[in-house]
Amino acid sequence: MPETIIIGSDHAGFDLKERVKEWLEERGFAVEDVGSQSPEQVDYPHYAHLVADAIGSGRRARGIVICGTGIGVSIAANRHAGVRAAVVCGEQTARFAREHNDANVLALGGRTLDPTLAERILDVWLKTPFAGGRHARRVAMIEKDGAES
Repeated sequence: MPETIIIGSDHAGFDLKERVKEWLEERGFAVEDVGSQSPEQVDYPHYAHLVADAIGSGRRARGIVICGTGIGVSIAANRHAGVRAAVVCGEQTARFAREHNDANVLALGGRTLDPTLAERILDVWLKTPFAGGRHARRVAMIEKDGAES
């Protein structure tokens, strides 16, 4: 059974979301699209929260959120316990987001990323494992109740 990636975007991320969905499906992933379903203006927090709810509850392991820059959706998604959303702008930041931070939500900018670069980012983010080790202690500290005194 293929892994299902949950994805959501606002109007500014709609075109990139559609391209990302196609890219994922071509590589054997199932995609749960929570919207938006058109480039008509909508509010990005709604879609970021839908994706983050699925990740935070454990219903989905990984998700993608897209708005104009990736910043707004990442801020909204990171309000949820258990979500580690990272705005990624290149292959190196995609690698570090996974390797060092165990990012389970990828935040992309529909107005700031070339679609071909977004596909390379996706490839790296999906293939890079979490390094664990010293990074695991730090990731555990991200949750408010996991912070050391």
